[in-house]
This record gives sequence, C-alpha cells and structure tokens, in this order.
Amino acid sequence: MGASTIAGLLAGAYLIGSIPFALLIGFAWKRVDIRKYGSGNIGATNVLRVLGWPAALLCFVLDAAKGLGPVWYAQSLPDVDPLLVVGVALAAILGHNFSVFLGFCGGKGVATSLGVLIAIAPHIAGLVFFLWVLVVVVTRYISVASILAGVSVPVLMLLSSHLQDTYWGRPVPQEYLYLGLLGAGFILIKHRPNLVRLMNGTEPRVGQRISVERSGEAAESRGGRG
Repeated sequence: MGASTIAGLLAGAYLIGSIPFALLIGFAWKRVDIRKYGSGNIGATNVLRVLGWPAALLCFVLDAAKGLGPVWYAQSLPDVDPLLVVGVALAAILGHNFSVFLGFCGGKGVATSLGVLIAIAPHIAGLVFFLWVLVVVVTRYISVASILAGVSVPVLMLLSSHLQDTYWGRPVPQEYLYLGLLGAGFILIKHRPNLVRLMNGTEPRVGQRISVERSGEAAESRGGRG
C-alpha cells in the first residue's frame, strides 16, 4: 500500500471524525447552537440535556458511525497492517475531539471510540456498552459511566487474550491493546471538567434538562468544548 493511499485513509478518517453531528442536530432540531447551552460540549450527553432523548440517540449513533465506518473500511482492505487500522481509528477519534470544522475543538470521543471498538473487537464492545448502561442506571451519571467504560476497554482486551481458548476469549492484536490504552487516556483527559464537578457535587445527572427558551445563557463550562 502506497504512502498516498495511507495518507488518504488517515485524512479521510480525520475529516469524517470531524463532522460535528451534535451541532448539526442542534440547528436542525431546534435552531440552537449546542455549544451555547449546558456544558457546551459537542456530544450526545449535552444534546440529551438540551434537546432530549431522540436527538441524543441520533447524535450517539452518528458519532459512533464516525469511528465504525473508517475502521471497518480500513479492515476490509487486503493484507492491511493492524498499525494502519490503529492509525485510522486514532484519526477518527482525534477528528471528533479536535474538529477542523470547529477550530480544533470538539467532543470527548466516547461514542466515536465505541464505534471503533465495535469494528475491532465487537465482543468487547458489547460488554463495554452493557457496563456503560449499568453504571448510568445505578449512578445516573453519564460521565462516570463513560470514564469506567473507557478504562475497562484495555483491561477487557487483555483478559480476552488470556481467555482465548474459552467461549468469551479471543486474541486481541497487541496494536489494538495499545489503541485501547490511548483511547482510555483520551477519555480521562477529556473528562477532567466532569471529574472536578463530581468532586464538587455539581455534575448533572441523567434527567436534568436545560431550557433553551430561557437561555441567552453561556455554556456552564467552556472547557467542555475541548
């Protein structure tokens, strides 16, 4: 595979990852700039607080597809190197987190990372999503669920490789384990404002809504955009 092809794959994954679906949904749904409400974050959680479940679900699916699509395509190429798949995955996640269309600001990469995980390790993706839902139900904190789910990915990858002779275990390429570690690191870094709010007792729970009609309000946390 030539250098130009590899560059095209990485650039394409980054541009796809950069599409700000939360912003587009906000304008289409209620003519609002999602960055001006709630946490100001470009992601499904803030869409949920501002626009409700249907818009948030649509945003979540589309953001996940930004990770799934490019990685699935890269995997479909003949004799593809796992390192190239990792590069495409990182490009899609970085596109979401640092969108060229938003001045290199963006979301937190949770849904896009899940899309990547569905492509490279679907059995682990199912467990991670179950964990995420369970933590949300128990704590009603999406941020806590996202952090725990992100951190669990490399742990489950390692465990899956060790259990490769069992029904649940499958060997995971070492390159994908490194990707899982990087993804977990990105999620932790991006959730620093949430960790501060959790410690201060000000982190919103599931069910708390932001009224767009009242708001000329600025975002609660401009740091949430990054």
